[in-house]
Amino acid sequence: MKIIVTGGSGFIGSNFIRQALERPEVTGILNIDLLTYAGNKANLASIENDPRYRFVQADIADATMMESVFANATQQTQKPLEAVMNFAAESHVDRSITNPHDFIHTNVLGTSILLAAARRHGVKRFLQVSTDEVYGSLGETGKFSETTPLHPNSPYSASKAGADLLAVASHHTYGQDIVITRCSNNYGPYQFPEKLIPLMIISALHDQPLPVYGDGLQVRDWIHVEDHCEAIWQVLTRGRSGEIYNIGADAELKNIVLVHEILSYLKKPTSLITHVTDRLGHDRRYAIDSSKMHQELGWKPHSKHSQGLITTIEWYRNNEFWWRPLFKK
Repeated sequence: MKIIVTGGSGFIGSNFIRQALERPEVTGILNIDLLTYAGNKANLASIENDPRYRFVQADIADATMMESVFANATQQTQKPLEAVMNFAAESHVDRSITNPHDFIHTNVLGTSILLAAARRHGVKRFLQVSTDEVYGSLGETGKFSETTPLHPNSPYSASKAGADLLAVASHHTYGQDIVITRCSNNYGPYQFPEKLIPLMIISALHDQPLPVYGDGLQVRDWIHVEDHCEAIWQVLTRGRSGEIYNIGADAELKNIVLVHEILSYLKKPTSLITHVTDRLGHDRRYAIDSSKMHQELGWKPHSKHSQGLITTIEWYRNNEFWWRPLFKK
């Protein structure tokens, strides 16, 4: 199996590539990444000499470049590629509020160009990696299902919803083999330090203030990135064409509780917590119903939240060489 992975030098994409190369059926991965602030070649240093792995630095929204990359990849294989897996995205909500253009460029235009290139070159399947944020915000009860209406509340989630709709339209209009995954909040190794969990861990390790938005009572459903990547593989290989699959771990937690857990494990004082002005339009609660994944594909997460958080904290404690160049306070 030879596949194209876009955004493979980012957090989730790099974890997916490392896991995929452990599978004997994977004979080639072409990673297309622009290497913006969140894309880091160091994320894949351990496999960069693997003969099955190749990297191209490029913008997925550059139609001319994507045509060249897809044409070359198809020529080398002498047959259509098995899949394009689109992890490439601008993903930080705060950045989307201050600069939404970059999110529309990559997440909407880039996805449209990838879909068209995959159609022209006969790629068998297109997997769009999306987010539960396209559903908007929940009240105190209930969970997002695959039939929950889209109601994005930030420029980031609106751009991801737009990309998802383009993928769905390509399936219905052109008969393109499309699957979409929508996941809850990820955590684990190689996550860019601006995200909540690595930011809290690194700040606490150095006795610096831990900035918590508003009252900190926002609820998120947390999943370890390795569980997410395993779920994506199951959707890629066994998911039904045209379907959407929600991926979550039933690990709802208030942000402030999560921060307290990190401080407790590191034996740091809660006085490090600093409440800051809440994010504009901050969604209050997300929760994912993954029953479709369980019933159709037999997937369930392996990592328990408590153990997954500990291994994540220890990874950041032991890998300062990786995050130090990226961390800015």
